[in-house]
Amino acid sequence: MTNFLNVRESLLDVSSLENLQQNLSTPALVEKVLSRQEGQLVANGAIQANTGKYTGRSPKDKFIVKDDTTANKVDWGNVNQPISRDVFLNLYKKVMTFLKNKDEVFSFQGFAGADKNFRLPIQVVTEYAWHNLFASQLFIQPTEEELQSHHPQFTLISAPNFKADPAVDGTNSETFIIVSFEHKVVLIGGTEYAGEIKKSIFSVMNYLLPESGVLPMHCSANVGIEGDVGLFFGLSGTGKTTLSADPNRSLIGDDEHAWSNNGVFNIEGGCYAKCVNLSQEKEPQIYNAIRFGSVLENVVIDEQTRMADYDDTTLTENTRAAYSIANIDNVILPSIAGHPRTIIFLTADAFGVLPPISKLTKEQAMYHFLSGYTSKVAGTERGITEPEATFSACFGAPFLPLPAAKYAEMLGEKIDQFEVNVFLVNTGWTGGPYGTGNRMELAHTRTMVHAALEGELNKTEYVKDPIFGLSIPVHCPGVPSKVLLPWKTWESETEYTDKAQELAMKFHDNFAKFHNVSTSIANAGPLYHRY
Repeated sequence: MTNFLNVRESLLDVSSLENLQQNLSTPALVEKVLSRQEGQLVANGAIQANTGKYTGRSPKDKFIVKDDTTANKVDWGNVNQPISRDVFLNLYKKVMTFLKNKDEVFSFQGFAGADKNFRLPIQVVTEYAWHNLFASQLFIQPTEEELQSHHPQFTLISAPNFKADPAVDGTNSETFIIVSFEHKVVLIGGTEYAGEIKKSIFSVMNYLLPESGVLPMHCSANVGIEGDVGLFFGLSGTGKTTLSADPNRSLIGDDEHAWSNNGVFNIEGGCYAKCVNLSQEKEPQIYNAIRFGSVLENVVIDEQTRMADYDDTTLTENTRAAYSIANIDNVILPSIAGHPRTIIFLTADAFGVLPPISKLTKEQAMYHFLSGYTSKVAGTERGITEPEATFSACFGAPFLPLPAAKYAEMLGEKIDQFEVNVFLVNTGWTGGPYGTGNRMELAHTRTMVHAALEGELNKTEYVKDPIFGLSIPVHCPGVPSKVLLPWKTWESETEYTDKAQELAMKFHDNFAKFHNVSTSIANAGPLYHRY
């Protein structure tokens, strides 16, 4: 296969590790997890593991090595923090020494990217067997033939029990997640949270794919019986996994995709679903996908029955399930499809003022894509205990090494080229802000999303939101008309207006950082400044 990335061989040749256990089967990894007492067997066949004090990502401990390769390319700042090559190499040597002294270390070899024209051969080396099981579920597993010719072009090394000394090692804490594009290595230490493994490879793909004209996207995707592809953008907790797992549509993937001139493809081979309050009744596809080989992260298990209690948030609200996408009954394999017909931006509005669904113009789509408004959900990051309003460019700023405008420009071109309909869907609160109002009913959201995907909302009458300028459908089959207009769900319309203007001002304050966008896009936001 032609190496489209044109990257050099990794710094690390892990095959030299004498204690390396390579490409163990799922049953073998499960046995290792149990014999090493890293986790326990659940009644549904999954493995349960706890991640200790780090039950979410550690964004302040994430770095990119600043060198000749990245200096003028990466969007440096609070998200992409620079670190020196010397600091990286020093930590790399320490971590390797640490791993060499372990009885055994585990390695998974596979791919990121379902399209063979753009996939990245990867290698995941882990201190824990359960982390390797996690990697084997989340990334694309090679065939026996592919494994024989597999040459990793990026290596991720995870050593949770290696703690950095900030005063000596140049980190912010004991935890570190460092990417070196020069050496093709991701180095993780001091945290057991497996999500760092998944998101680090996603960040790597977000850096590499645009070089080939391919747009990486933090979104889920599915396809209807007529081949109509739908994309769902949104941060963790907004409903990407839930809404894309639709029994009437085939799943392409739940979180990370890329859009090439050939169509959409999944970057991963598995799903990493939030499972707080998970039930077979409300989310049967996800519930039934958790079986042997799957990994439950920080889910409380009954000691006697070994049943998972998805309602128990004693450890964290950010409970997770990692499972192979093949566990979903209605799934596209390989995870490749055509060009999208509909794009849905998901936001969990903690202010309770955004409409449950609205149709966006091209300019509004670009505005809201760059804004990436939502509410951080409890547990997805350390220190977040309840939803809080935030803006994350492209609905995935923590994973974007390049300037947000680069991804937005690519998306805008594709919306124009393929005449895509774009909707903004609020899966957050209605009738009042968080603490006063109610969370949007999932059944109503599903109905509205189906109407958008099926083209039913292209034919209905719309009214203009007086503050946000959004086009709101007056009717949607199966949804009470009152629900569609957010100001009618509040007891006091005056209180609604005050809260809506407060959020509108936050949009304007946030968007001020985008200096090089066109006037038409800048003016496509809320109308607060005209009051």
